[in-house]
Amino acid sequence: MEYLIGVDLGTSGTKTVLFDTNGNSIASKTIEYPLYQPQNGWAEQDPEDWWKAACGGMSAVISKSGINPSDIKGIGISGQMHGLVVLDKSGAVLRKSIIWCDQRTEKECEQITSLVGAERLISITANPALTGFTASKILWVRNHEPHIYEKCAHILLPKDYVRYRLTGEFATEVSDASGMQLLDVPGRKWSDEVLSKLQIDKSLLGTVYESPEITGRITKEAAELTKVPEGTPVAGGAGDNAAAAVGTGTVTDGTAFTTIGTSGVVFAHTSSPVIDPKGRVHTFCCAVPGAWHVMGVTQAAGLSLRWFRDNFCAAEKTVAESLGTDPYDTMNKEAQTVPPGCDKLLYLPYLMGERTPHLDPNCRGVFFGLSAMHTRAHMLRAVMEGVAFSQRDSADIIHGMGVDTSTMQVCGGGARSDVWRQMLADVMKTPVLRISNTEGPALGVAILAGTGTGIYKSVSEGCSAVIKMRDKTEPCAENSAEYEKYYKIYKELYPALKSVYKDLSQL
Repeated sequence: MEYLIGVDLGTSGTKTVLFDTNGNSIASKTIEYPLYQPQNGWAEQDPEDWWKAACGGMSAVISKSGINPSDIKGIGISGQMHGLVVLDKSGAVLRKSIIWCDQRTEKECEQITSLVGAERLISITANPALTGFTASKILWVRNHEPHIYEKCAHILLPKDYVRYRLTGEFATEVSDASGMQLLDVPGRKWSDEVLSKLQIDKSLLGTVYESPEITGRITKEAAELTKVPEGTPVAGGAGDNAAAAVGTGTVTDGTAFTTIGTSGVVFAHTSSPVIDPKGRVHTFCCAVPGAWHVMGVTQAAGLSLRWFRDNFCAAEKTVAESLGTDPYDTMNKEAQTVPPGCDKLLYLPYLMGERTPHLDPNCRGVFFGLSAMHTRAHMLRAVMEGVAFSQRDSADIIHGMGVDTSTMQVCGGGARSDVWRQMLADVMKTPVLRISNTEGPALGVAILAGTGTGIYKSVSEGCSAVIKMRDKTEPCAENSAEYEKYYKIYKELYPALKSVYKDLSQL
């Protein structure tokens, strides 16, 4: 039997999964690491934590499975997008990575827009200047930490730093590079025009590959740390959402998925680079060569529920620990005790600013309508409903662009929640499908590695070979009608608070 490894470098932790070539999960290991927030709105992580988690995960799944490591035919890496990793000429990390949800670069976004031009920037990179993207982070380091920038010899994304440690190669691939704001997205190559106007040397950036291409091979040093044989091919892989698309079979027109991980995403495949001129949703190269995707992003989706769990659910965590269960299971049961609409309580999931549809780094989370009758269970369900409403925001914009989303799948940690799946179906008024394998991005990059090594003839063939449907959640008409009333009010809240958010940010 031949095997493939998928490494999914997330914000909360790195999940490594060993698959056979039929897509069966043989062994899995997740290793968590911290998120650093030195100031309000800032978010950083240590790249060394990612590397240790990747090494620990690979060695763990090989040991746990008992397979012959020589039967591993390829590795794919998925990763949180947009994070900035800066290295010196020796390959040493110069500072903690400023990651995707960091909001410190508002002035740098204004600088980028001024230098490139708002319309021209969207026409090349398919997106407006955003605080979450990598280009503004590069300028922030240059503006605020010039002593670090002058030592910078290499700029990588999170998953590509792990690739470098595995193979010694400075490389990336089109899906992840699309989120740097330095790529010509329709042309699938670095934009000389943007780089020139921002005065960023192209030699700092890695070689750009298509996602299934082989970008390097495991070095002797990496083999000793990971237990993966020296010379094992490492595919381009994909940004987390592009990888999840492959892992759910979202690789042809008409297919879409919604995911609730740390962030929340609505993602639709398209065979042409459709761009929103208002920049409310993102258009990126997808992991299928010659195709693109449109996606809307909620900054703090699963993060909102994790925040609520960590700050208000100590009892649930204690009980779950004593029973050996997941505290989220108890939280789901509590949420089911509250009716749709939470007795007139709404939640805005803007803990880390927002991208879709507001493009506002200053907005923050809100409970609206809180009264003395509301309990912790009401607040819990309101958090989940607020995230579902934010997903609806993205879906509505994508539909308005003429992109077909007739098939909607669900993945990410939120897919395990019966309550959240039903909310999504009810709020979006569409059936929500779930595949048998829930590994999402890890499975996606394993399929990419299998394609790059010739196990599958194409990405779509790989998906057909391994992806099977598990179940379908149908919308409840009564719930959908109730949610429509609350969604209307939800959409009115941000415009009403926009100027106040700005005032708050300046205190």
